[in-house]
Amino acid sequence: MALRKAGAALEATRGRGLRVAFDTRGRIAQRTFDLALTALLLPIALTVGAVLAVAVAIDSHGPVLYRSTRIGRGGRPFTMLKFRTMRHGAGGPLLTAHGDERQTPFGRFLAGTRLDELPQLWNVIKGDMRLVGPRPELEEFVLAQRDSYERILTVAPGLTGPTQLIYAGEGGLLASAADREALYRDHILPSKVRLDLDYVESATLIGDLKVILLTCLLPFVARAPQARGPAASHRTVAFSAVAVGALLGLFVAGAGSSPW
Repeated sequence: MALRKAGAALEATRGRGLRVAFDTRGRIAQRTFDLALTALLLPIALTVGAVLAVAVAIDSHGPVLYRSTRIGRGGRPFTMLKFRTMRHGAGGPLLTAHGDERQTPFGRFLAGTRLDELPQLWNVIKGDMRLVGPRPELEEFVLAQRDSYERILTVAPGLTGPTQLIYAGEGGLLASAADREALYRDHILPSKVRLDLDYVESATLIGDLKVILLTCLLPFVARAPQARGPAASHRTVAFSAVAVGALLGLFVAGAGSSPW
């Protein structure tokens, strides 16, 4: 409730210095862009999604889709969809690391290639999410960075975004942690929040297109490191560094682009 009130208060400030991205015209443009591009991607997405859904069903018992409650624009919770990557009914930590024993064999492939996120195109069609934006978080992590999320939640969360690319190897970082949630909350989350705040302040059409392109390449370029130990950590850091460099270069190249 507090998050919703904070989001409503920030929404009320539109027109008093906020970027064009957050006014009605900007949102209409973003919505039109998302729906048009989703329509173009839909035939491929449905074909790939159908194959993945059958594979998930064959791989292990349980529902094909996993539903998770996340916090969206204005602090409103919504149900985010993913292909199920874990054994049905598996409990345990909130966060998944590479090599997690709860994951099914095919689930490891889905998580490593990020193809488990494909069903979120339905969230985009519904208007819960955008194609590009800050990644939606669980409520407890939003509350851990409450002040920052009051700003971040003035925009819709994204199926992908800068944090999705830069932290593509996040599971490898979590794999060696004794306390995954503490590592995520105290070290990874603050970095993601800074990236999301930068995105909210500087989002452009060209920048969004570049993020989408890099996201489409993720399954083909490299899977996030799966092994444990020092070598895996080094590969994770190297992967993240390359992603950061690529993103910075692309955003600098498009710095003169008009904002949303």
